[in-house]
Amino acid sequence: PARLLRAAVRGYRAPGGQRRFMAAVEDRSAEEERDLAQSQLGALIDTAGVGLATFQEDSGWVQLAQPERARKRAGAAALQSIGREIVAPESLAEFERLQHALRHAERAEVRYAIDHPTLGRRWLLTRVEPSTLASGQRTTSVVTLDVSEQRESADARQRAERAVARQAERTRSILDSVLVGIVTVGAHGIEWMNRSAQRMFGAALADFIGLPIATVATAEPGHPFRRADRFAVLAEGEAETFECRVKARDGREFSIVGNVVCTAREAEGRQLTYALLDIERRREAEARMSQAQSQLQRIIEAAPLAITLRDARTLTVLQLNAVAAASSGLAPHELIGRTPEQLFDPAVAAQRRADMEEALATRGLVQREYRESGGGEPRVWDARYLPLASTPDAPPDQLLLVATDVTEQRAAQEARLEAAIAQREMLVREVHHRIKNNLQGVAGLLQQIAQRKPEVAGPIAEVVGQVQAIAQVYGLQVGASGPLQLLGVLRAIAQSVQRTFGRPIGVEPGGADAARWMLPEAEAIPIALTLNELLTNAVKHGGQAPGAIDCTLDDGEAGPRIAIFNDARLPAGFNLARIPGGVSGLGLVRALLPRRGATLTLEQRGERVEAALALKPPVVARGAAGTTP
Repeated sequence: PARLLRAAVRGYRAPGGQRRFMAAVEDRSAEEERDLAQSQLGALIDTAGVGLATFQEDSGWVQLAQPERARKRAGAAALQSIGREIVAPESLAEFERLQHALRHAERAEVRYAIDHPTLGRRWLLTRVEPSTLASGQRTTSVVTLDVSEQRESADARQRAERAVARQAERTRSILDSVLVGIVTVGAHGIEWMNRSAQRMFGAALADFIGLPIATVATAEPGHPFRRADRFAVLAEGEAETFECRVKARDGREFSIVGNVVCTAREAEGRQLTYALLDIERRREAEARMSQAQSQLQRIIEAAPLAITLRDARTLTVLQLNAVAAASSGLAPHELIGRTPEQLFDPAVAAQRRADMEEALATRGLVQREYRESGGGEPRVWDARYLPLASTPDAPPDQLLLVATDVTEQRAAQEARLEAAIAQREMLVREVHHRIKNNLQGVAGLLQQIAQRKPEVAGPIAEVVGQVQAIAQVYGLQVGASGPLQLLGVLRAIAQSVQRTFGRPIGVEPGGADAARWMLPEAEAIPIALTLNELLTNAVKHGGQAPGAIDCTLDDGEAGPRIAIFNDARLPAGFNLARIPGGVSGLGLVRALLPRRGATLTLEQRGERVEAALALKPPVVARGAAGTTP
């Protein structure tokens, strides 16, 4: 049977942190059953949100007036009659249970939802209380309350409680995943710790519940875990940092750094939360790093290299060894913090700064060679800049300079180079001398053939002149290297033609700068053969008077101009462009001339003929000032 109970409920928090509820239930059915209907009816009249009605079997429903407070509520009159058509589908089963209780005069309390056309979704609580009046007549009291607000409040409270529970669970999950050990300690010992703390202490949480945190403390006096006054000394929210040694259950001893914060709780009192970080590996790494730095420092000091470490942003010296400081005449500690401008002359400092900035911009190895005068003796340094960064993607924060003294190596290289050049020049001079002698020997043989066979003396004489011109070029190259002086080549060819034909040829430079024009080795022989042919033609077609052939070398803006004059007259309608190429005469000249940088003209100048050869780069090149013929 239905019983009337009274319960008292109290909430509290267990030592493990879980919430617990204790309920004391008392059976009040016998004492209050007599006047239950009257007391409930009197109480509900003042609190009813919808209305109050009495059901009698002989007369049906009897409508009673609503209380004044209920009538003032907006929309309360609209809920006087509840039909099946507005009951929410999910509440039809409860509504049927209500109808069954009404028909059979059974006690019931039903909550159900309706979808009212005006008020929308509402939650109602209907209570059916059958009773017998003093006259013996049976009656049923029905009370309906609008509990939508209470339902919403209860749902919101449940959602909030679920959200808090979920958040607490997420917080626990997050704390379990962090690398820092988290331990909560209450008045009765350890209450909770995360997985990192369990691994740190070498046992599971169940092995530490209720134990003091001093269980894992080492034997040092004044250990932070043995302080029992933190509950009284630390204010709420105040944190204290410490560093100590810990001895785990598995026998390990290691160093930790941590802090402890105090929080207050309503039911259980104050609580301490420890955050612990194992720094044993960091200590070992620091020790290894310190040892490595010491070893590196000893290596740097003992190395025969000049090593300098600079700040990437300011280019100031951070560290250097004695070799690097030797050239400055100062001790290494006196150079710390100095910039390039404070160590070198302005021009040298600007160059060094530019090299350092280039190395930082490229983030790669930059190699330079510097020449310095230290103690009056010039030194050569092979310097290499290397930017240093904490990570591959980070910008450089330091710049390392490693310089090697390569003075002796460079001196040996220069000596070997000079010896090789001298040997090469000697071999070239010897080769040119032999070529000249061989060409002159060939010319002598041709002259002997011309004497024995007068019928071929003319062509052989031309060939002899060309061979002599080539020999003159090789003769000029004996004892010289590089380009030949154009004026020297012109005079040598003129003397060779003069010896061959016995006609004087005057060569005059047009100004001092005319002697500065030089012929590259590749162009020397074609130009020499061209000049030989032009002078030979001037002798053959010129007059018989001595000194009638003149040659000048003028310095023009674009290049030198060689002009050969002889007493002669060109045929009527002469055109140099119509002369066909051949192996002799002007045809040979046209074939020998370089296609770029050489122009030949042949014009009548009064009683004389001028053959002009204009040259310009790359056939010729201007030499240094002060060149002498």
